[in-house]
Amino acid sequence: MKMKGMVMLAAAVLTLSTVSAQQLPRKVQNVEILDLNGKPAKLPHFGEKNLMIFYVDPDRHKQNEDFTYELERNHRASGDNLYGFGIMNLMDAPMIPNGMARSMARKRTEKNGATVLADEGRILSKAWGLGDCNNQFVLLIVSKEGELVFMRKGVLSEADKEAFYQTIEKYR
Repeated sequence: MKMKGMVMLAAAVLTLSTVSAQQLPRKVQNVEILDLNGKPAKLPHFGEKNLMIFYVDPDRHKQNEDFTYELERNHRASGDNLYGFGIMNLMDAPMIPNGMARSMARKRTEKNGATVLADEGRILSKAWGLGDCNNQFVLLIVSKEGELVFMRKGVLSEADKEAFYQTIEKYR
């Protein structure tokens, strides 16, 4: 009986920490991760523009491919006050060597001009309290005031997409 009580208490603590980690908006700080050449880099335009960030586990980079393709086509998430970029969550893709992932991303960004950074140690996830991001496509919006105002993980539902479009409208 004592063990069952401890397990229930541990589950409650985990649930509460997950819930508190999801409360938005909340203040976040710029972090230093890596550029695609392995050099230290801060998040671009942090504090200058609103940021739309795709924090992606390379194992699941196609998880919301239809949605990202739609964003490119419809331009509903573009504007002078908004800067979008990607961050590869390399720590959660242990079967893909970091150097290879950065090299592949470099080749792709040469073609499309996108900005992509590399997080080799879950630095962003820990610093911003994002919780478990393994095997997940994480969509984030950070205001130029440094507040995380939107976060969704995994496969985006229609409701998630609508909430994203409603939120991004305020920050374009």
